[in-house]
Amino acid sequence: MALRRITLRDFVIVQALELELQSGFTVLTGETGAGKSILIDALQLALGARSDAGVVREGCPRTDICAEFDCPEHVRPWLEEAGFDSEDMLLLRRTVDAQGKSRAWINGTPATAAQLRALGDMLLDIHGQHAWQSLTRPESVRGLLDAFAGISTADTLARWSQWRADQKTLQQARQAQATLQQERERLQWQISEVERLAPARDEWDELDAQHKRLSHAQALLDAADGAIQTLQADEAGALSAMTQAQALLQAQEHIEPEFANLADILASSLAQANDVVHSLHSYLRHADIDPQRLAQLDTRMAQWMTLARRYKRPPAELPALLEDWKAEMHHLDSATDIEQLQAAETASAKGYQAAARTLSQARAKAAPKLSIAITQAMQGLGMEGGRFEASVTRAQEPAAHGLDEIAFLVSGHPGMSLKPIGKVASGGELSRISLAISVTTSELGMAPTLIFDEVDSGVGGAVAETVGRLMQQLGRDRQVLAVTHLPQVAACAHHHLKVAKRKSPTGNTSTVQAIQEEQRVAEIARMLGGERSTATTLAHAREMLNHVATTLGVDD
Repeated sequence: MALRRITLRDFVIVQALELELQSGFTVLTGETGAGKSILIDALQLALGARSDAGVVREGCPRTDICAEFDCPEHVRPWLEEAGFDSEDMLLLRRTVDAQGKSRAWINGTPATAAQLRALGDMLLDIHGQHAWQSLTRPESVRGLLDAFAGISTADTLARWSQWRADQKTLQQARQAQATLQQERERLQWQISEVERLAPARDEWDELDAQHKRLSHAQALLDAADGAIQTLQADEAGALSAMTQAQALLQAQEHIEPEFANLADILASSLAQANDVVHSLHSYLRHADIDPQRLAQLDTRMAQWMTLARRYKRPPAELPALLEDWKAEMHHLDSATDIEQLQAAETASAKGYQAAARTLSQARAKAAPKLSIAITQAMQGLGMEGGRFEASVTRAQEPAAHGLDEIAFLVSGHPGMSLKPIGKVASGGELSRISLAISVTTSELGMAPTLIFDEVDSGVGGAVAETVGRLMQQLGRDRQVLAVTHLPQVAACAHHHLKVAKRKSPTGNTSTVQAIQEEQRVAEIARMLGGERSTATTLAHAREMLNHVATTLGVDD
């Protein structure tokens, strides 16, 4: 079981619909224009198809679509990685308002249309009535064969991208040799000029600090000496005054205890002031006016300033600028190393060729098996003696997908030569070949639900019964939904849904209901004979259903 329930509100001509779906093979039938494909369209919208305001029922503010699935095990890792709840049931919901604005949810959590599409690929596989058209496109043909073979082109694609990138780099390097050499010479001259200065990191800040001290040396010495005199003068010095103040307080502390605390504070201040005096004496012993060192600093700083002005940078940035130039030089050296680039291009080319050959071998091995499987399917679809061949030939030029040209060739009748599938003249043959391919390849993938939207167009009679049998056989292992206009196909289904259009004063509406027994007999009779059923068509319908129940074991 996969798709359990679908609920629609104000979708196109559906006012309200809640439909329970079963496992096995289910058909949807109805008169022309009743909207047989409306459920398929709604499912595709719920699974990320492009939305527009046209899907909203006329006069309504929005459409609301819900699809409920059993959650397959292979989907759970994707849900968890994408941040959605992973439960036994999987609920997808999408709304589109009258302005065409769309919103979506997965298990109640907001989701994007791209996430719905990614999830849809794991839940549903839809085969449309014009599926044959994709078989004329090389990428679709190639994708079918690769899927049948169970091979991935990811490694070949990655190696192709690397090879192309290496080719481009090599080509650009060859074209830019003269320009790169001029740039290299310019950089080399700049680097050598700055390297002669040899600017060290943080050197400029240290030079600037030393220069300021030496250029103001006399003022600094005078300040230190003046501070000592202010603190140590015999009678007017601060130390002498503080000492006297401390003595006065200590003399009266036996009367006022608070004076003791204040005297202690003065004692601490005296100790710190004496330390300052000691440090200033030390500074005076070591400090000196050094004109020679000042001249050296002037010269060094002038060199820094000259280069800084030349390259329009603050002096402190010269060391970083030198490092940037060296890195750029290294890059240029690598870019101008044609031999190294040639070796890289050759290596990536060999890597691509090896991956592409492995891919070609897998395709060549799978092609005959696919050819046999589809040829066998064609025999029961009114194309006895017809042949199908998946042709794998060497492409003129390598490409991202490998070294192969893949084509589907078909012969509809015995004795006819194989021709490209796009050149088969009969529309009926195209539909039957497409159906044979759809049935054969539908067993690939892991999607638990298969949908066939009028893929039986253009067939009838015994071929139609074969189509029904094939779909009924598929329904034993997977859930199959088919929109059909063929009574032979409808009779083979495990379950039958009838789509009807009703007229009302507010406009036409479409409904879907499950039918059984006499209702199903009446619907198949309608499909056999037109709008009005006769005793003959009703009898024929019962005979068809009884025949299917007897031969295929499908109960009404």
